[in-house]
Amino acid sequence: MSERLVITGSAFLLGDDVNTDLNCSNKYLPGKDIDYVAQHAFEQIAPGLAGRITKEGGGLLVAGKHFGINSSREQAAHVLQKMNVRAIVAQSFGRQFFRNAINNGLPVFECDTTEITAGQSLELDLATGTLCCDGEILQKTHPLPSEILAILSMGGLVPFLQKYPDWEFA
Repeated sequence: MSERLVITGSAFLLGDDVNTDLNCSNKYLPGKDIDYVAQHAFEQIAPGLAGRITKEGGGLLVAGKHFGINSSREQAAHVLQKMNVRAIVAQSFGRQFFRNAINNGLPVFECDTTEITAGQSLELDLATGTLCCDGEILQKTHPLPSEILAILSMGGLVPFLQKYPDWEFA
């Protein structure tokens, strides 16, 4: 796939082992709409984070190991999109969350995040596997497979399959 997916924004930091109950708490689901849940995302570990991301106009969420562990809750990706999280950069992801994010058009990228600090300007090129921080290359890793890039460029799996029901997109 020749299209580049480049995502830019400020870094918003979280730590290791951030499970989906912290951004999509079951104390709010069911019963509350996604807008309400997005206003309270991560309040148990980073009070005010949702408001800071919204005030900034969006950005990239940066985490440590095991982001999105222990849930197949699809609403977790929806909450992050509602917060205008443009992508998530983490050392590793829970597999179910990783797949839900891709299926819903939310870019995720695995790399070492230990040198990133809050507020730094990030540029993530998914097609080349390059992460720049304040204009300097910080990470160069494996790019996402062309199939995942195609799904992300279409905004998720459903729009992708509507356009390419036979997966013939090359």
